[in-house]
Amino acid sequence: MPSLSTDKPVASTTSEVMAARPTADYVDCMTARLIDPQTPATFGDLLRAWRHRRRLSQLELANDVEVSTRHLSFIETGRARPSREMVLHLAEHLDVPLRDRNQLLLSAGFAPVYPESSLHSPQMMAVRETLRRLLAAHEPFPALVVDRWWHLVEANASLLELVGDAAEHLLAPPVNVLRLSLHPEGMAPRIVNLGEWRGHLLSRLRRQVALTADPELADLLDELTSYPCDQPDVEPHGGGEVVVPLRMRIDDTELAVLSTVATFGTPLDVTVAELVIESFFPADEATEAWLRDRR
Repeated sequence: MPSLSTDKPVASTTSEVMAARPTADYVDCMTARLIDPQTPATFGDLLRAWRHRRRLSQLELANDVEVSTRHLSFIETGRARPSREMVLHLAEHLDVPLRDRNQLLLSAGFAPVYPESSLHSPQMMAVRETLRRLLAAHEPFPALVVDRWWHLVEANASLLELVGDAAEHLLAPPVNVLRLSLHPEGMAPRIVNLGEWRGHLLSRLRRQVALTADPELADLLDELTSYPCDQPDVEPHGGGEVVVPLRMRIDDTELAVLSTVATFGTPLDVTVAELVIESFFPADEATEAWLRDRR
């Protein structure tokens, strides 16, 4: 069984300015920044981009944050400078991720307020120990933790049973869980309902790209979509099943598991806010028996 390493730094500095992907929502206000990364977008540019991404008019956002449309227009055009409190207020109503709230603050001339700590730093040891306890307590069922970019942060021993004989290059740090799942040299050949599971994962990633405007995630989506698949992608539609199961064949046994997703409830750190805990549960008695027997 190949080893699945998670030893890698997962956080970058909060002062990094991430260029937005040139989608239709961003072209009008991000062109200069994309052409010249040394010229960061103004706060008004970023605010307008997030408002467009959330499909809100100036009137709707102004009503939400209880300011006049005229004042909001002045902020977007640079005729008015927002206070630190207004930046955070707008970011909250636009549901901007913590990483990008720091970006908004920087563009408005304020220091970031949300720290971004490495999971290997001393102040994060309590978080890491909590994650390890959660994963260990979930045995003999598989569970893992990923960051914003779907890099593996932690996993329990039972997850290795699902990884199988994946290619070594897919298991080299940083391990990308989506790439490992859908790559033809990864878990994909063992997934019985690959079209359904792939459709579920791609739909989930598309929603994340829409929420964050993260160019790395958009590139990952392009890569995963290009992988060959002998089954048509099936977008989740709430048909016959209550949830989408993952069905895998290991040796002569077909397993079926259901997944649940959890996050930290009150994160104030960028790294913690972006962690996702995914736990798998047996969908039938045969799968439960197989997993318990492997312990």
